[in-house]
Amino acid sequence: MGNKKEISPEYQNELIRTLKVRFEKNMNRHKDLDWDKLFAKLKEHLSDNPDSYHTEKIWSLNEMERTGGEPDVVGFDYKTGEYIFYDCSAESPKGRRSVCYDREGLESRKEHKPENNALDMAAAMGIELLSEEQYRELQTLGEFDTKTSSWVKTPSEIRKLGGALFCDRRYNHVFVYHNGAESYYAARAFRGSLRI
Repeated sequence: MGNKKEISPEYQNELIRTLKVRFEKNMNRHKDLDWDKLFAKLKEHLSDNPDSYHTEKIWSLNEMERTGGEPDVVGFDYKTGEYIFYDCSAESPKGRRSVCYDREGLESRKEHKPENNALDMAAAMGIELLSEEQYRELQTLGEFDTKTSSWVKTPSEIRKLGGALFCDRRYNHVFVYHNGAESYYAARAFRGSLRI
């Protein structure tokens, strides 16, 4: 596999099966969408090998899955013809916890630095952090982060002052909080979005 953003046909097929089961199990997240049409869109990303799904978008979806995000379709953009996937795991993705908000926050720590930061991880995975608005939209589809929390895209005017935003759900309400961007917690990760 010359390009690191490829996954084997076996894993690709397993991912597609997982996505199909999740799609059918959670129809409330995408009431007006049809799996066959979504599958046709995923097949547009086929490589020359008929048994292999092409690469970056499928690879990014697999990264969402591999790190515990349980990606699922939450919408369709009729203007662009793209399906919108969000991380839909009940709690913040386990494979992305204990990270600062961004590289600047990470580098500002004098000691006990975590291994990574949310913005760099998301970029490496080919996904975007959810915004506060997207996070609130996700919470209309179920109850997420009732025991954990997730970093969300932080407005530049807040980030310039050293802060970063995160959200969670407690008492059946979605809360938005702030921390220093250098902070990290075992129960905080980030949720991402991907368009295909």
